[in-house]
Amino acid sequence: MTTGSHSEVQLENDWFRVTKWTIEPGGAIPMHRHDREYVVVPLVTDTMHVVTADGIEIVSELVAGQSYSRAAGSEHTVENRGDLKTIVFVEVERLS
Repeated sequence: MTTGSHSEVQLENDWFRVTKWTIEPGGAIPMHRHDREYVVVPLVTDTMHVVTADGIEIVSELVAGQSYSRAAGSEHTVENRGDLKTIVFVEVERLS
């Protein structure tokens, strides 16, 4: 299945997993659940759409270098509905 997104684990140890995510225009990260707290570090300034498991849609305005965090238990898809720019961010999960 082609989703228009891909990930690269950059670091993983006993404490953290650092993953770089790339979402092509029109692409998405399929529905997934975060079992741990995490921090997102956007590498671009753009708009990303998040759809929760409950069907709630959140428009997320990313600003390059402006990090934000989310609690464990978040379940959602992440979409790049734009047709020109690639969305890129780094996700840091706290493992312990």
